[in-house]
Amino acid sequence: MPAQYWRAVGAITLGLSLVASVGWAQETTVRVRGTIERVDGDTYVVKSRDGSELKLKLAAKVVVTAIVPASLADIKEGSYVGAAAMPMADGRQKALEVHIFPDAMRGTGEGHRGFDLKPSSTMTNGSVGKTTASSDGQALTLKYKDGEKTVVVPPDAPIVAYVPSDVSELKVGARIFIGAANKLPDGSLQAARVNVGRGVAPPM
Repeated sequence: MPAQYWRAVGAITLGLSLVASVGWAQETTVRVRGTIERVDGDTYVVKSRDGSELKLKLAAKVVVTAIVPASLADIKEGSYVGAAAMPMADGRQKALEVHIFPDAMRGTGEGHRGFDLKPSSTMTNGSVGKTTASSDGQALTLKYKDGEKTVVVPPDAPIVAYVPSDVSELKVGARIFIGAANKLPDGSLQAARVNVGRGVAPPM
């Protein structure tokens, strides 16, 4: 059932956001950005963005989510979104990417914090208060518990949404993003949640 699926995703993502609050640089968890090169039994061999080869195993109850293309027209007042961005000189944030979350994930990772997509990049998760046109793109006011940020979305910023998926999409050539994979004693990684690109590479 979709509701059950998104509850599972929300619970896992909330756990990951709590890990993030104490620092992603812990020894036992790593982010994975890469492409599945081959599958050896229950092990996925992934070529990461930096060119290294990683061996990935899936947790028993892994949650797989597909990342699909979306547009500014899909972002409404009240939408719950996440925006990776770079700080601007005027205090606003310039979006590197925008993620539209389903309602069942509302509140997940809420707030503003540092991110590792690029040096000095940030991540803001919040509800869209208003949208206004600006000379450098559409400006979204993202409201969260402790404040708000204005995020400018330039025309070339990727915008994606989340839909339920399963392990059948984890095949050779699939591009994936994992927010926190656990490092196992043998050096391989294990993931409880995998995001896979469908028609778009996960921009995270």
